[in-house]
Amino acid sequence: MTTARQKLRKRLTDGPMIVAPGIYDAYGARFVEQAGFEAVYMTGNGVSASLLGRPDVGLIDLSLFASHAHRAAACIDIPLICDADTGYGNAVNVQHTVREFEAAGVSAIHIEDQVLPKRCGHLPGSRPVVEMKEQVGKIEAAVAARRDDDFIIIARTDSASGHGIDEAIRRGRAYRNAGADVVFVELKSHPTIIDELKRVTGEIDGPCLINVEEGGTLGELTADEYDALGFRIAIYPGLGRNAAGWGMRQALSVLKRDGNTKKGREQMLTFKEYNEVLGLKDVEAWEKKYLNR
Repeated sequence: MTTARQKLRKRLTDGPMIVAPGIYDAYGARFVEQAGFEAVYMTGNGVSASLLGRPDVGLIDLSLFASHAHRAAACIDIPLICDADTGYGNAVNVQHTVREFEAAGVSAIHIEDQVLPKRCGHLPGSRPVVEMKEQVGKIEAAVAARRDDDFIIIARTDSASGHGIDEAIRRGRAYRNAGADVVFVELKSHPTIIDELKRVTGEIDGPCLINVEEGGTLGELTADEYDALGFRIAIYPGLGRNAAGWGMRQALSVLKRDGNTKKGREQMLTFKEYNEVLGLKDVEAWEKKYLNR
């Protein structure tokens, strides 16, 4: 049987670009799979919000994230791609990080070159980055640490905001040469970003990933347009957390105003729909087969 990791690895070079909507828990992962997507992305920003109710400023640690990812990976059959921040330390920490995410059933992780403590790439300001030589060593360590050759290492660079696109491409090439399966150049929307996107895919060999933020030019382009630009994976980190937050705020507003949720129920799942998402029928079929004898 083909594993989720094998499916993802094959798709890095075959067929159309992979679209991986962002989620922050197992419940969201089931929605993505049932919507017909072939991969799902677990965002560190969303996990920080979900588990801590705090912004993505380096507060989530490896144990919290890996255990959370394990529960999401276990309830779906499609590949789970995870944000692994900086690898949670140096090259020794990276070895442990890779093995923890592998053991959790995750199919791919990305490791960035930010200085600790890291911050979400879309928060205001530039991101200090470590020396390229240090990050090359961390990527080499990540590749050497994996026990399953189909586990995918994605190398992310946050250098563009503070050092420019030339430095980001230089680092992307170096990380690719260090063994990264995919290169992820973090970019923020601006008027000439299309030119930078073309440079990323044109000047870095191998598969590249694009992080699609909701606002600006990046949010306006379609998946087909990213595919045409040469990207192999597009992640949409904010989709799940922003949609869920909006929906919850709306429902709470109705309850606060009216004293019940009647006028908001058309925008809410029914209890039947909710249980369909969770696979209640599968549980009932299992019970019928093995309990009711």
